[in-house]
Amino acid sequence: MAFQVKRIHDEAGESDGFRVLVDRRWPEDITEEQAALDLWAEDAAPSSGLWAWSQENPDEFTEFSRRYRAELDANPEAVAALRKRESDHATVTLLHSGPDTANNHARLLADYLASHPTFLS
Repeated sequence: MAFQVKRIHDEAGESDGFRVLVDRRWPEDITEEQAALDLWAEDAAPSSGLWAWSQENPDEFTEFSRRYRAELDANPEAVAALRKRESDHATVTLLHSGPDTANNHARLLADYLASHPTFLS
């Protein structure tokens, strides 16, 4: 069982397994059919306030990471819901709409989930 990260703009594939969008807002240039989602986990995305801060401070990814992890710590239900999906599916793909494939909140979320293996039942 594993979490992987992919841009929602990339074509859906069988290797994606269970596809979860982890953005608060729907990407304007993607249709529901193109997204091929199984779940939209808005609650697991960075808060609107944190997202706005990150747009004003694009060179502060380390601080964004710290703040986002704190939000995840404070939101165990959203984390548990994703951990439950992992227990039900061999692969869960966390989808994001940002252009950066290395430094993005979906990758932070995947790392967070890997380092916090327990979930609420």
